[in-house]
This record gives sequence, structure tokens and C-alpha cells, in this order.
Amino acid sequence: MDLIYAVNRKNVKSSLGTERFCDGHSLCSLSSRNVAAFTTTTELDDFNGRTWGSHVYICDLNMPWHSHKVLSNKTNITALEWDLPGDKLVIADESGSIQLWTFKDHILNDWMLIGSACFPGEHVLSAAWFHNGKKIGLVAEKKDSIYYNDKFNHLRFAPSVRQFGGRAAEGVLVVSTTGMVGAVMISKDSPSQVCFATESLGSTRHRITAVDICYGKNGHYLVAVSSGSVALPIRCYRVSVRKSDEKCYITSQALPSFFLHDSVIQDNMYTKVTHLKFVVREDADSLIVAANGDNGGLVEVWELREKSQTVHKLFQPKTLESFKTVVWQNQSQYQCKSPVVAVTTTKLAIVTTLPPPSCVIIALADSSIHYLNRDCLKEIALASLNMPWRQDEPSNKFQRLTLSISHIDISWLGGILLVIDTQGTLYLYRLLLDGGPSMTLGYACTMLEYCLVTGLDCLDLLLCLRSSMIETLCERLDLSYNRQLAPIQQFYYVQFLCIKTCLFRMLSAGQSKAADLSSLLMIHSVATAFKSLLRPSALISHDKGPAESLAAVITEPITDVDKVMFHLDPKEFTVEPITLQSLQQLIQWVADMALNLLARLPEQRTQLKSGGYELLKDYKALNTLRELLVIIRIWGLLRPSCLPVFLRNTDNLDALPLLFRLLSRLVQLNGENQQQQIDEGLIDECCHLPNQIMIPQLHQASSITAIATPMLFCQNLPLQLEFGVEPELLVFVPELNPIEGCMHTGQVLDSIRHLYLGKQPLLVKQCSRCGGKAQVQNMMRTAAIRAWDQRWARTCRCGGLWRIRRMSQ
Repeated sequence: MDLIYAVNRKNVKSSLGTERFCDGHSLCSLSSRNVAAFTTTTELDDFNGRTWGSHVYICDLNMPWHSHKVLSNKTNITALEWDLPGDKLVIADESGSIQLWTFKDHILNDWMLIGSACFPGEHVLSAAWFHNGKKIGLVAEKKDSIYYNDKFNHLRFAPSVRQFGGRAAEGVLVVSTTGMVGAVMISKDSPSQVCFATESLGSTRHRITAVDICYGKNGHYLVAVSSGSVALPIRCYRVSVRKSDEKCYITSQALPSFFLHDSVIQDNMYTKVTHLKFVVREDADSLIVAANGDNGGLVEVWELREKSQTVHKLFQPKTLESFKTVVWQNQSQYQCKSPVVAVTTTKLAIVTTLPPPSCVIIALADSSIHYLNRDCLKEIALASLNMPWRQDEPSNKFQRLTLSISHIDISWLGGILLVIDTQGTLYLYRLLLDGGPSMTLGYACTMLEYCLVTGLDCLDLLLCLRSSMIETLCERLDLSYNRQLAPIQQFYYVQFLCIKTCLFRMLSAGQSKAADLSSLLMIHSVATAFKSLLRPSALISHDKGPAESLAAVITEPITDVDKVMFHLDPKEFTVEPITLQSLQQLIQWVADMALNLLARLPEQRTQLKSGGYELLKDYKALNTLRELLVIIRIWGLLRPSCLPVFLRNTDNLDALPLLFRLLSRLVQLNGENQQQQIDEGLIDECCHLPNQIMIPQLHQASSITAIATPMLFCQNLPLQLEFGVEPELLVFVPELNPIEGCMHTGQVLDSIRHLYLGKQPLLVKQCSRCGGKAQVQNMMRTAAIRAWDQRWARTCRCGGLWRIRRMSQ
């Protein structure tokens, strides 16, 4: 376990009084999109105790210093949980208030309340969202298969609550200290309204001090509760929630319970059960029980096992099968010298093997963290907050006299552990993913494929990689993807490009490859958007529309764009003029992209052959670019003002036919022989191109301050960070090969709409992963541009979340 960074309060003083004001119980929770939610007793910028209460903050693990406060609560918050897609957050407190929050317009630092309920007098201990029924697993028997469809299967898992048509409902299940179980369901028809119901877990209400909730395969919940004393049983219940006539109903059924070992009770060393945790929250067969005493703690693993019972012959059925029942059996035990303060376990059972591979991580009162094997609770790794910091910085910079862990949570892929102490300081640890001292290439490739198929965020996996393995990992991932069937490749194409771009962005030498992959993704997206506007003039042939006709013509050896138009029906490419005008910036980007590629051709020829991806060698991408130039040429006849604008040194130069002719010659050479040298005539024309037309700079080498950059491999870990302060040591400026004679504007460029926003725009949307900026609102609201904006509303083109940023900050 390696500590990657710690994020402290800004300007923390070392006096005891200041620490006392900030001290208090804190919670933390990681979403499937690697966004952390955490609570503090006082606001992060308050050191006098004036804001005493409970405050919820969120931050992206890639830029943890940019924190955003969701709400401030007067009463103590006791439950904090993300839903499975990572979009919604439930916040529950000790007064019985349940609040459901989500991103407003998918903005990371803008939140809105979508529903709330209150159960007066109920101290909520735990909360869990309804399961949506979506579960994909790696089939253990076919993990070496080359096809995604064989390797990854949709597993049978029922939604927790079904609505009309069988679709999954959204809501949460909560359990309180009095034994109450409650459900709060979001109404799809009116999202601002919720319906809720309550029920008693058992036949009578009893006091509960520890609880955990697990998902069952048939849509029910498994709830394990303890009343605190080791002399009392650990009770288990099966809870189901159903919806009928816009109301929800809860049923609870008692399941087999168990006592801890007699030796634990008689020795009187451990008196209080403090934590219950299912080993995997989608597997109800294993439960972790933690008990504390005055001088230490005890952790046990209990499993549900099928056991044969002897029955009197009078009651024995005629069949030879013995009577079987399900009982809890103790599997392993781990004793520690300090009381247990927090427990976390694996969130996802990625592999279908039974029992699923998982881990158990416990935090103790002495600030130590123990990474345990689930099978025998053998200690694999150990870490402590009290370990000395690295030697190149003064150790007293953020040092406090006491460090007490308050809560811990593991990432969804199992690669990262988030720790929060009682003063709101966040610690991020890198875990041993596949059980060895370092991650293997095969395991990393399989996990990236799992992210590709499920759509899970891969940041926690990226932070566990070594820089030396990234290029080889990209090659292996590329090889695996190219083996898939064409429909499968098409379905996962965008997500595949995002993952490869993120991998190359982690390398200093991979920035140009990452830029090329971003351009490839944008070419694909623009082509999809433009072709979706085309309609066949007659419904005679349903299998061949305008886009297919253009693709067939473009493969012929024609270098004149006007001759290509003779083979097409112009009526099929007719689009409303106002729509064409709204797409002018995308049209301009296509032309600028073609200019940049051709201007880079001479220098690419002189460079040595390098690994990775180069857009100039992508035959399919260049053909797509040619198709777009043909479409733009036709649209220019309908609306000349939508044509791209070129700064030309020659008045009689028609730039579009020139670009199409040069690209066609390049494609024909690549198509005939990939290893053939490009003819000197094409090189000379490309060298002369900057003298004829001003080349705009497409990829600006703007600085980014983030964790997942090449600067991570240049730093001595752990990093010491502060909330609200961008660390100068992580500022990274990518080195991109500038084109000679390229035109630099110095303005901020919208990475989505390709507009210039000025040198210092007041307000922008910025990606939390790649640092790309975009306009907050677009004034041009045609249907085509609305569809384009909607394509990037949820995430940036790299898959990162948007956050609103004032450029003065």
C-alpha cells in the first residue's frame, strides 16, 4: 500500500485549539466515477468553530484540491452513499432526514435536491440505493477468450424495485437504530416528489448499533444487524420493496442468525460489536464482524453454508436425501492490538468464481490500516498515517500531534483506498490489485476491457500503473480490440478511444498520440453528426442512404472533389440553411484538421518510426475526412456563408478542392502499399501549403494541473496538497510538435464547439480529467447544434466530468 497524496485544510495551524475546533467524526464515499464525497465537522476554510455542524463536500480524485460543498447540516450526518451509476448521492442524518442529491446539468460543482423524506426521531445508521439490475461479470472459465461477448456476460440480477414495464425504480433503503427499515422512492412522473414507507425489521423493534445492507440476486436486500453486545446474536433479515399504485410497500422476513464464538463471550476481551460488513455487497454469503475491547479488536469472517441435519426416522421422508439447512459458520479470525474504527470490503464481484475474490481492509484506532486476504484474513499489506513523510520536505509542514482515522472506502475497481481522518484530511492509497507486489500487464488489460464493456471510470486503475508498462499495455489493448467482430468494435469505439487517450496522456512522450486520438474521436463524432442530417430523396432503397452512397464513391480513385459530386444525388444532401449556418464552427474545424494533417506530413516523414497511434497513417480516418470535405462542398452551394474561412496569400486559390486532392493522393498511396514512400511531389505541395494558407493551431499546449499526468511519475510520493490551492509541482504543459508557420491566437479554445472564447473568458466549463474548456451556454439553438451539445453534456470527450470555473480563480 502506497500513499499517493494527502489533502489537508488550507493554512492549518499546529496549535491544539485549532485542531480541537476541526475535530469530529467524518464519513467518505467513492462513486463509480471516482468522485469522492466526504463530510467535515466544520467548513474547510473555518478554523474557529463558527460553522460547527456537518458539511458534505465532493471532489474528483484527479483534482482533489477543487472541493465543492453540497450542503451544511445542523445535525450529524450518519450515512453517505452513491448510487451505482455514480450520479446521485443520498445523505442521511441522526434526526431521520433523508436527502437525495444529484448533479445539476451534469456539472460536478453544481448540485440540486431531487427528493427528501423525514422519519422523525429515527437515527439512520445505513443507506443503500435500489439496484438497477445491471451487472456484468468476467466469466472465470472464459477469461482467456479473445471475444468480449464470451469473456464478459450480463449476469442475472433483478432490480430491487420494478416499475411499469419491468424497468428499475430509483430510491434508497435505510435502517435506523430502533430497528426501522424505510424506503424512499423517486417518482419518474414528477421527480420532485417521492413516496416512502416504513416497516419494522423484526416482529418487535429493538436497538441496533451496527448494520450493513447487501443486494440479493432476486431483487431483495439482505440486512445484517447487531445490538452491540457480543452476547447478543447477529440477526439477519430479508427485506423486499415493491411499488403499487404510486406507493411502496416493505416486507421483512427473519433469516438464520448466529452468535459469536463462546470463547469470545467468555474471555470478556471483546465486549462490543462495532462493525458489520458483507464481503461483497452483491454476495450475501459472507459477512465480516468486528468487535472491540479495551485493549484490541477482533475481526471474523462468517459464511452461509449448507449443512445436513439428522432427523428422527418418523419425520424422515422416504427419499434418501438428508434434510439440509443453511447455517452461519465461522471461517477465519484476525486479532489486532488496537480497536477497529472502520471496515471496508470489495464493492464489485468482477469475476464469476464462487466465492468471489475480494479483500478486507480495516483501520485501527492507532491510525494503522491493514489489508487482509478474505479467505484466511492473512495480512497482505500494512500502512499507517503516522509513518514519516518523505525526506525532501519538512515533516512538520502538515504534521499534527494526533491522527485518528474516521472512515475508509475502496474504489469500485479495487485499486484505490480513500481514508479520511477526524479533521477532514483525505488520504489516497494505492492498493495491490492482483495480489502481487506490482500489477501485471494481463490483469491491467483485462480490467481496462472491463471498463470498456461496463462504462466504469478507469482513473483508479491508471493511478496504479507504472510508466514503463503503459505503451505495452496500449498495444495489448489495441490488439485485443481489433480481434472483435465489426459490430462489437463499432459499439465500443468511442469508449475505446477515450481509454487509449487517457493512457497516452499519462506519458510525456505520448502527448502527440493522445492529441491524435482526440482528433480521431472528434472526426468520428462530426461525421456521425453530419451524416445524421442526410435524408434519402426517395424511399426506394432502404439499405443504401446518402452516407452509404458517399462511402462507396469515396473509395474510387478520384482526386477532384467536383467529380465526386457528379456520382451523388444533390437532393439527398439538402439541409436547411439555418442548420448549416449553426454548424459553421464544426465545418471550420474539419477544414482546419485537414490543413494541419497535410502541413505535418513533411515532418512526419523525416521522423523515425514510433509506436502508438498516428492519425496520418489511419487510412479509414483520412477517408472519413475526405467524405466530410465532400459534404461541406455540397453544403457550400446551398449556404456559402457556412463554408470554412481561410486566410489565403493567393486570391484565386480554392482551398477545399486543394485539400481534397492532397488527401486523396495520400490515401491512395497508403491504400496501395502501407510501406511505400510518399512521392516527392506530394511532399513539395504540402511544404508549400503554409505559404498559401495560414495554418491555425488546433492542439494548444495549455497547462493542466492534475494527478493523472506524467508529473505523477516525476514526483516523490506522497504528495502533500491543500484544499483550494492548485499545487505548482503538478503543473504540466504537454509538448506538442508545432507546425512551422502555424498561427497562434493565444485565446482559450472551446474543445467541444471549437469556438474561440477570448484570452480570459469569465466563466467556462472545465474537464476534471484532461483540463479541456468549453462554453457554458450556446446561443445558437438549432436542433442540430442541440444534438451536438447533448452528445457532450454528461462528460467531456475524454470521459471526465465538467465543472464550472471562473477563470479569475
